[in-house]
Amino acid sequence: MVGIVVVSHSAELARGLVALAGQMAGADVHIEPAGGGPDGGLGTSEALVREALARAQTGDGVLVLADLGSSILTVRLVLGDKPDGSAHLADAPLVEGTVAAAVMASAGGSLEQVLQAAEEARVIGKL
Repeated sequence: MVGIVVVSHSAELARGLVALAGQMAGADVHIEPAGGGPDGGLGTSEALVREALARAQTGDGVLVLADLGSSILTVRLVLGDKPDGSAHLADAPLVEGTVAAAVMASAGGSLEQVLQAAEEARVIGKL
């Protein structure tokens, strides 16, 4: 099953989104938070992203969703060390993309299908 990593400047936001997506997708999907900076405040941490990637890896790849700015740069730096394609960064809205990815992963979707579900969430209207 594809694992998912949520990268946010806020540890609370990352943990909350992991809880939400986990409730939607079920306990079998490995969704890991990587939120906040190295000191626990706002920011991003390369080490936290690497640790979350390792925890989320179940053999079918990992999809990473990130909020903005330096979190995107941090993820790109970390994924640059993984040229095998086992992990991808989604160009998707953080909340909707994470939930869509988690549901697709729970249905047994491939890494490509989970990525597509996350990125398609960008065009789903709310009204």
